[in-house]
Parts: sequence; C-alpha cells; structure tokens
Amino acid sequence: MSRLPTWMRALDRKLVRDLWAMKTQVVAIALVIAAGVAVHLLGAGMLSSLKETRRAYYEGYLFADVWAPAVRAPQALLDDIRRLDGVQAAETRIRMPALLDIPGMDEPATGEVLSLPDAGEPAVNRLHMVRGRAPRPDQPQEAVVLQAFADAHGLDVGDVAPVTVYGGRLELTISGVALSPEHVYAIAPGQIVPDDRLFGVLWIGRRALARAVNQEGAFNEAVVRLGRGASEQAVIAELDRLLAPYGAPGAYGREDQISDAFVSSEMDQLETISKVMPPVFLLVAAFLVNVVIARMIAVQRAGIGLMKAFGYSRTEVTWHYLKMVAVIGALGLALGAAAGIWLGREVAELYTEYFRFPFLVFQADPGDYAVVTGVAAAAVLGGAALAVRRAAALPPAEAMTPTPPPDYSRAAGARVTQLRVLDQQTRMILRQIVRWPWRAAFTVAGIAASGGLLVATLSLLDGINAMVDSIFNAANRHDVAVTFVEARPRSAFFALAREPGVLAAEPFRAAAARLRHGHRQERVAITGVEVDARLSRMIDARDRPVYPPPGGLLLSADLAEKLRAEPGDVLTIEITEGRRPVLELPIAGVTTSYVGSGAQMRIEDLNRLLREGPLVSGAFLAVDESQGPALFRRLKEAPSVAGVSLQSLAAQQLAQMLDENIGLAVGVYILFAALIALGVVYNTVRISFAERQRELATLRVLGFSRADVSYILLGEVALLTLVALPLGAAAGAGLAWYLVGAMSSDIFRLPFVIAPASFGLAGAVVLAVTAASSLLVRRQIDRLDLPEVLKTGG
Repeated sequence: MSRLPTWMRALDRKLVRDLWAMKTQVVAIALVIAAGVAVHLLGAGMLSSLKETRRAYYEGYLFADVWAPAVRAPQALLDDIRRLDGVQAAETRIRMPALLDIPGMDEPATGEVLSLPDAGEPAVNRLHMVRGRAPRPDQPQEAVVLQAFADAHGLDVGDVAPVTVYGGRLELTISGVALSPEHVYAIAPGQIVPDDRLFGVLWIGRRALARAVNQEGAFNEAVVRLGRGASEQAVIAELDRLLAPYGAPGAYGREDQISDAFVSSEMDQLETISKVMPPVFLLVAAFLVNVVIARMIAVQRAGIGLMKAFGYSRTEVTWHYLKMVAVIGALGLALGAAAGIWLGREVAELYTEYFRFPFLVFQADPGDYAVVTGVAAAAVLGGAALAVRRAAALPPAEAMTPTPPPDYSRAAGARVTQLRVLDQQTRMILRQIVRWPWRAAFTVAGIAASGGLLVATLSLLDGINAMVDSIFNAANRHDVAVTFVEARPRSAFFALAREPGVLAAEPFRAAAARLRHGHRQERVAITGVEVDARLSRMIDARDRPVYPPPGGLLLSADLAEKLRAEPGDVLTIEITEGRRPVLELPIAGVTTSYVGSGAQMRIEDLNRLLREGPLVSGAFLAVDESQGPALFRRLKEAPSVAGVSLQSLAAQQLAQMLDENIGLAVGVYILFAALIALGVVYNTVRISFAERQRELATLRVLGFSRADVSYILLGEVALLTLVALPLGAAAGAGLAWYLVGAMSSDIFRLPFVIAPASFGLAGAVVLAVTAASSLLVRRQIDRLDLPEVLKTGG
C-alpha cells in the first residue's frame, strides 16, 4: 500500500498495515457481523414501522373497534347505541354485497357497496381521498371506489362502473378514488388471498343506496369506536341485545374484522420471525466472530512479544489490538446497517402492494441500533480482549517463542492417529484435531450453525409449497364457488348445475354461529356439504378426505384447540341467523386446515337443525375451461348471485403473495446464512494456515509436495465440514419445527415439511463455500516463501 503519513503514531501505522495485509480476513469477519446486524434491523425495523403506521392510520381515520351487522334495523336505534356505556362514537350505514361488471374482463368481480352520510364525514371509518371527492347529495349515481380496484382496472374520476346490487343494476359514475382503514388488506369474504382485479369496494350516498336496497329509514350495520378503558365484550353484549330483534348475527371486534385480522396476522408472523431469526443470526454471528477474533489475535502472539520488547506497555499493546478489532466491528456494523436499511425500504415498498396504507416508511427504532452495536462490540472486543490479555501477560522472550504443541498422546481418540491403514498425511490431520479438540469443536459448531440456518430458512419455502398444494389440490378441488344473495331452494342449485360448461356441482349451506365449549366461544360459519363431497372437503394431516358422519360435526384443528375441545365433546351451538336455534352437537372429528377455521356437517343435517327446509347458500363447480367466459357472463347477469370466486386465480395469487413476502424474507436469510458460512469457513482455513505456516514450510523442505501440504491443511477443514453437515441438518430441523409452531396464526398455518432437496441445497452451499475458501488459501500455500517463513517463523 502507499506510504503512510509521518504524523501517524507508529502503532497506528502498524495497525493500518496489518489491516491491509489481512484485508480478505477483515472483509470476511465484517460480513459475518453485517449478516447478523442486517437481519436484526430488517426484522425489528419492519415490525416497528408497520405497528406505527397502523396506529397512526387507524387513529387518524377513526377506525372502528366494533361492527354490529343486522338484517334491517330502524335508524332510531342510533341514539340508543351512542348512549351505551363505553361508546365514544357510533355510525349506522348500509352494507351490501355486489357484482362488478368491468368491460373487457370475463371473470365476474365481486365486492361490496357501503353508504356514506349525505352530509359531512362519517364519525367512524373515514376515507382517505387519493383523488376526486365524495359523492354529492344531489348526485345519487356518484360513487367513490377503492384505490386498489381502480388501479387494477385503470378506473379514474368520471368513469362509469356498472354494479349489480340487491338484484338491481346501477350505473355509477366515479367521483373519487380513496383508501379505507377497513380495507387495508382488501379481500372478499371467505377468500384467503387478495386479488385487486376481482374484489372492489364502492361508497355511495346513504339515501341513494337505501332506495336501491329497500333500507329507507333503516340500516344493516352499526360501527362503533370505544372510549379509553371501555370493555369491548360489554359493548358487544349490549349491541347484540339491542339488535337481536332485527336479525343481527352478532357484533364483533377488530380481531374478527377481515382486513385487520390479516394485517395483525402478518404482524404476528413478522414479530415471531423478528424474535427468532434475527437473534439467532446475531448470536451465531457474535459467537463465531468471538472465536475467530480470539484465534486471529493468538496468531499475533510473536508480534505482541516484539512490541513489548521495544518498550510498549501492556496497556498500549492491548489498546492497539482492540482498535484493530474495533475497526473490523465498525465495518461490519456499517455494512449491516446499510444493508438492513436498504432491504427494509425494499420490503416496505413490497408491503404497500398488499397492505394499502396512505404511507409506509421503514424506520428502525433507536433501540434496535443500540442492540446490534452492543452485541457486535461484545463479540469482537470480547474475543480479542481475552487473547490479547493472555499474550500481553507473557514476558517478551516467551511471547516471541512459538507455542509448544500440547501432548496429545493420551488424549481421547489419540489411538486413531496411529492406525497404519491411514496414510501419513491423514494421520497428521487427525493428530491436529486431537491436539486441539476445542478448536475443532468450535469450527464444527460454526459450520453446523450456518448450515442449520440454511436448512431452517429453506424449510419455510417447503412449507409454503405443501400448504398451497393441500389447500388447492387436496381440500378444494373446484374451479368456481358461487354464493347466492340469500339461501335459495334446491331448485336454484339444480338450475346452476345445468348451466352449459358446468361439469360437476355440489351444493353447500352456510350458517353463522357461535360455538361454545365451557367458558370458551368462537364465531364461525358452519358449512353443510354433500355426503362424500369431492369438490370441497376437509382433510387430515396426510391430505386424505374426512367426511362428517350423520348428526356429527367436524372441526378444524385450530378451532378445536381454541375451544379446548376434542372428538366426543359436545358443543353448544347458537345459530345467529334465521330462527336462531340453539343446538347441542357432538364433535365427530378434528381435521387439518392450513388457512382459517372451519366447521362442517352434512347439508341435510344442517338444514334439519335450522328448520328452514332444503335450502342452499351456493355451490362449488367444476367448469369446462373453454366455456368459462360464457358462464361468467351469465353469472354476472344473475340477480340472485352475490359472489363468484375463481379457485385457479386464487391459487396463483396465493403462491405469488407468499413467494413475494415470505419468499423474499427467506431469500434474505439464505443469503446471510451463506455469508456467515463463508466468513466462518474462510477465517478458519486462513487462521489455520497462519498458525501452521512454519510447520507446512518444514514439510515442504522435507520433500512433501504442494498437494500433500495442501491436503494436510485443507483436509482438516473438509473433515470437520463433513462432521458438521449432519449436525447442521439436525439443528436446522429443530429450528424449522419451532418456527412452524411459532408462526402459526388464526389465518395461516405452515406445515412442518423439509424436502430432501432442502437438505441437499443447504449442504451444497456449505460445501461450495468450503471449496471456495480452500481454493483461496491453496493459492497462498503455493506461494509460500520457504526461507522467509522458516527464518521468521511465519
């Protein structure tokens, strides 16, 4: 390197020269630190950014705490609702399902139409106007459209949106485009993945919508904001009491509001990953850096003795080497912080495609920076301090003398080094491992840790693939699900089944209910299905179909766990619609469900218990793909159809969403796990080379070839890597099992699956890193200056 300034102290000039001479090692160690820092900042920063964004958005736009649907309740009840203890603000409105007919699109888009006050802004759930304005009272055909739907179809202010609602067709002119706190995650009821093309929301004036759906002077939903300290359950109970005479299925809080439930689920999973993966990466990186730094300083033992011989004090020597590792730590922190912030901004941009906030800015908490700085400092300074202290405590003459090799003749495993079936070089490798067992153990632990991180992160992708396959190929094998506006006679199903292009059809009946077991209760829709259903059924853990027996109820495993119930237990079931019967039903079985919660029984049993005759709520269809567009056009024109969902598009959207969200996170973790592996293996090989230069040079003088010498050094690393691979696989499987359980939410649950290819890929990455590191060091072995090494001792 170029000549250094004369004003620098001698030790500082030495520091710069030493760092430059070992620049590759410095970068490798810094990358290990950077990987841990970046993963921690990305996870923790993204979580805090989402939490703060959601809090600000919900508070600023008066997001509701409680929703209370009904069939048709008088508007006069609003005053009674506002007087309830704990209610801070309340609003009544009309909310109706709708079919949206978009020109040029064959598939029917479903959605909902909500009312806005004819004067002023709503007291609850205000809109964030992106462009345009709210509908005017004197313009009943004006509407505001949700931005995601508008952008998906290129709709803007002044365009016309044809809508079928309550059996009638409305031609609505768009007056504004908006975001809503109720639709941060815009998804159709009953769906598991958003599709901006196929689900939209429109808001029109209260009087205009009331006339269109026969709700003049009435409402079918109340939304409430609670005061500080108010009891949500107490308010829900009072709302249920007030609205029970008007067909209310039961009020619910934010945890059951579909958009916030998905947002909360994503944040819960992100919090789980942030609590597990970043600390694991950071602690693994800290441990490995500590070990590597300690060995690196130990190699400097002769230099430390020489410095003391020239009159430098123990404090000056110690401070010199602490500054050396501080520079390495600072470089790792800087690289990690930059990578974490950049990745955080990229991930925030990705989140805005699914979670529609008016703003989402990535910003890590100052406490997160303090954590990574403290851990990195402890790792590098702790590893250096002990090694420097040991070397600096020695008299100069002793420090400048090579460390005497330990007596390994009586060590455990020493006998294996005497086996004559092994060649001389292999026995030398084994002697080195037996001589330094703890050093070998730490190397194995480091490589196993990086391999385990790779296995655990790859297993998440395996779980995603297994979940998607189970949902769409084992449990739900239909092409189209059609939902009627209200329960219809079975003749409506037969008419649907006879439609051209329908290859197979199965009816279903859905009823909203509260399930109680002891003091626990859950809101869920009970679905009645055909005996031996083929198009949509529950499955077990091996993807085998499970059919409800006569008079029995099947529950998904997560629902059974929430209720603390098991097969044979009897549930109290309160139907919250129609005649509202209260039933006692036994649990016939518990099934596997990776998305949402479900309860299922035979359709004839459900209809008998509801005492409403043989009605159906909709049908699952298998459709001839070539006749699909014509069928969709007829469904869009059917006044009795409330919604149409397309299974194939849902599968594509789910796979894409999971790949982009979890897949991105997994990709980042895989990259950083590989960097940790690279840093560990390279530094292990490089430090071993520095420690054994004199020994290797002596062997070369004694007649050993370059290949022999390389085999002695690199064979040790190769052997330790092979030992570490199965240990890493086992550790990765354990971490993957923990992650699957910890990341389960009310909405998504990943199965515990590790494909053989994941073990293979993780092993291949570790082996490739080992090979690359070995090749780098092999070049240095080939360039050994034998006279210089033997004269100076390396």
